[in-house]
Amino acid sequence: MNKKIRVVMAKPGLDGHDRGIKILARAFRDSGMEVIYLGLRQTPEMIVNAALQEDADVIALSILSGAHMTIFSEVKKLMNEKKLKDVLLTGGGIIPDEDMNALYKKGVGKLFGPGTSVDTTIEYIEQWVQTNRL
Repeated sequence: MNKKIRVVMAKPGLDGHDRGIKILARAFRDSGMEVIYLGLRQTPEMIVNAALQEDADVIALSILSGAHMTIFSEVKKLMNEKKLKDVLLTGGGIIPDEDMNALYKKGVGKLFGPGTSVDTTIEYIEQWVQTNRL
């Protein structure tokens, strides 16, 4: 892939557990992606604005607080309002399968739970960008 994939990564809400997203950010960077890590306590507005400013291909969120339905839905709504229709919204956390399915129906990409290999997430992002952005 010639163009570097630009990924905005964030921990929205009050969730302070950031070890996992930091590991993913490093792995994404090591795989050749350009990572813009926004850090902790990001609002949906801050995340979407950063994606716009950075011309992101992907927004990746880590949510362990249980607020995944609200946060992913709000980020997707703001993405639609700002015409970010060709940007992947993905992420992970402790998200029940039924919630993953409901979010997918709203336009959120594949979500990953605990124990997912880093390679699986990288392959998903690379394939999505190859199909939808290049």
